[in-house]
Amino acid sequence: MLRPRIIPSLLVQDNGLVKTVNFRNPKYVGDPINAVRIFNDKGVDELAIFDIDATVLRREPNYSLIERLASQSMMPLCYGGGVKTVAQAQRIFSLGIEKIALSSAVLENPLLITEISERVGSQSVIVVLDVKKKLLGGYEIYTHNGKKATGINPIIFAEKAQRLGAGEIVINSIDKDGLMKGYDLDLIDKVREKITVPMTVLGGAGSLEDMEKVIDKHGVIGVAAGSLFVFKGPYKAVLINYPTQLQKNKIFKIN
Repeated sequence: MLRPRIIPSLLVQDNGLVKTVNFRNPKYVGDPINAVRIFNDKGVDELAIFDIDATVLRREPNYSLIERLASQSMMPLCYGGGVKTVAQAQRIFSLGIEKIALSSAVLENPLLITEISERVGSQSVIVVLDVKKKLLGGYEIYTHNGKKATGINPIIFAEKAQRLGAGEIVINSIDKDGLMKGYDLDLIDKVREKITVPMTVLGGAGSLEDMEKVIDKHGVIGVAAGSLFVFKGPYKAVLINYPTQLQKNKIFKIN
């Protein structure tokens, strides 16, 4: 039976763990391998890892790092960054990754969603949409770490990705990224109305209450965060953390 998931989202650059604000100014916060080991001990539902250099630098996924991460993980792992072909996806799955996240490549070639899902199963194919608000209203998908506008409406593309075989849609708000002031609830509502596959939201979570709001309204949904699980306190000291079972039960309304 499906249930809500609370998912730490880790950004990797130059083999290091980093955090951004509005997709800018990556700040080094530690070793991703060590972070995986800590999250193992905390009983994490699922972990998402995104290489933010791969697409921008037009390079292959870092298979060595992916293998090391997968070998240390005792939880389901989702990896994204630089995946452009079926062969690359299959190689990543062979290293022990359970889900693969696709973004800029499927905006250029949407049929890649179908090609990969037919090989590995739709439940393992995740489409990530990095979204900004437009000045005159509405939303637009961006790529290349929020620097390249695509002109594509995320709500329309989410529907298309579902039709083509995506097993999950991740909506990531660039405007909210790293601010820890809450998710873009309007954006979440608009996308959730149009798709039936599992959905995960990312960008802006500053408290467990922010996650609770989304789950209260939409039920079975993934709530992901980066800063919330990496920083602690008003001065944002680096400290890997994750909700206890009691805290999770409160969010999920389990007595």
